Amino acid sequence: MTETWNFINSGSHDPYYNMAMDEALLNFVSRGEIDPVIRFYTWNPATLSIGYFQRLKREIDIDKVKEKGYGLVRRQTGGRGVLHDKELTYSVIVPESHPNMPKTVTEAYRVISQGLLEGFKELGFETYFAIPRSKEEREKLKQPRSSVCFDAPSWYELVVEGRKIAGSAQTRQKGVILQHGSILKDIDVDDLFDMFIFKNERLKDKMKTAFIDKAVAINDISNSEITLTQMEKAFEKGFQKGLNINFKPLVLTEDQKAEIKELEEKYKSDEWTYRK
Repeated sequence: MTETWNFINSGSHDPYYNMAMDEALLNFVSRGEIDPVIRFYTWNPATLSIGYFQRLKREIDIDKVKEKGYGLVRRQTGGRGVLHDKELTYSVIVPESHPNMPKTVTEAYRVISQGLLEGFKELGFETYFAIPRSKEEREKLKQPRSSVCFDAPSWYELVVEGRKIAGSAQTRQKGVILQHGSILKDIDVDDLFDMFIFKNERLKDKMKTAFIDKAVAINDISNSEITLTQMEKAFEKGFQKGLNINFKPLVLTEDQKAEIKELEEKYKSDEWTYRK
């Protein structure tokens, strides 16, 4: 039987609102106020988000981020730095107890990412999951060399023509799974690497070359320019097909909107951003 989940495309917002809304949706699902939800959104200004565990001052050139006019925010999920610019961002919020959700992070990741896989197929791409097979590959995943996300395919990462095309992160809190990630439309690799701290230029160039070999944006491999609207339609269909669900529009109550507003203050605070 096909289940019905909430869907909301919250459009373009600043980084604090975007992260606050994901956290608030997790709270609403945790309290049983709403059914599982899938959300699409974009960023204004373009923003560098860093993982929950990243050491900001050691890994990020904060002056460069400001100089380029980018926003900066710490996510509540792990993983490495992501530049949210020309992309569609998605989040999936579902109870851990959901019968279709596996207990392990990697397996749940595979189930949720099936929605992404179907979305890429809707856009006409040959897409598959990367599964690190050798012991060496699996060891590498435990010790990422770079602060930049998209640097190496991890378990069940989506790959098109041998390169990673969507980066996602997951957290489990209050009995709820939150997975969110970036679906890149276009990417400016030079800009991205300028914002990270490297021991020397040689290492930076080496990492940048490796990144270009491994990561790709939709319009790098598409025969024609794909728009954000086309992406939204394709992934809306993709998630419904991949997760075997229907959508109903999520309408937030005034109290829920107030909770998002309150959480924005947390993400704006230096206490949160510079906590590591």
